[in-house]
Amino acid sequence: MERIDRHAMHQIDLARSAVLERGCVYIAELIEAVALDADTAAIANPKSSTGRLDVFARLIADGVPEFDRLPAGYAGQLYVELAPRTFSILVREGARLVQLRLRRGAWASDDPALRNLHERDALVDREAVIDDGLVLTVDTRGHGGVIAWKARAHTGLVDVERIGHYDPDEFWEPVATRPGQGIVLNPDDFYMLASKETVAIPPDHAAEMRPYDTRVGEFRVHYAGFFDPGFGYGAGSRAVLEVRAHDVPFVVEHGQPVGRLIYEPMLETPDKIYGSGIGSTYQAQGLRLGKQFREPRGVG
Repeated sequence: MERIDRHAMHQIDLARSAVLERGCVYIAELIEAVALDADTAAIANPKSSTGRLDVFARLIADGVPEFDRLPAGYAGQLYVELAPRTFSILVREGARLVQLRLRRGAWASDDPALRNLHERDALVDREAVIDDGLVLTVDTRGHGGVIAWKARAHTGLVDVERIGHYDPDEFWEPVATRPGQGIVLNPDDFYMLASKETVAIPPDHAAEMRPYDTRVGEFRVHYAGFFDPGFGYGAGSRAVLEVRAHDVPFVVEHGQPVGRLIYEPMLETPDKIYGSGIGSTYQAQGLRLGKQFREPRGVG
């Protein structure tokens, strides 16, 4: 709050609704506060639908020097930094834009354990490449003639709580398949692509995709990045990649590595897992836009 008092330009009331303009940065106080046990820390991610709108959302806590991290034993109020990059958005009090994961103990990527997990529950629909996590590759052959969606530069605003409402043609430009040529990512444009392989998260695990991996290229591959227990399990779900290149154009070819999934064991198998049984939006997805948009016409 001391930083806000020093740097804030004006205050916005979210009780009814407010427009957050693209290119601007906002700090919102969350309704929820936390009181973590001494052995429990937490990590935050944007929700998938937040990332697919190209909204940069990062958790802030009093006295904590890192974004999206709460140290073990933290007790206090929470805030979120919101920076719409492509679309201006309409939000109101109660909107759910970020999610919190509780973690007990330390965990490091364990390739031998991941290989054993793949033998038990096939994590991808091909031979797994495991090297400091599960390597994912990009699909540039596409389905229905479309390999990617590129956000349009000038659009209307998006109400984050309207589901299946907006015509995707007004917000997104389809990138057509070009055999053998892949796709050129232009700096600072925002793209939605899909993984070549389908991904499965067993019910007793969760996973996170690293947002940056300079070993595969100078681009951000994901904003949300969290994969719930049960995502794609028995359903054949592709990972949707929220990609923004940096500094220079970058060519991406079919089957090129673009990121890594890090799997973590759950303390217990959840009573409810991600999937059609609880109405999860992105189960069995292909190249899927955010839930605010209707299904594109003529795209398989």
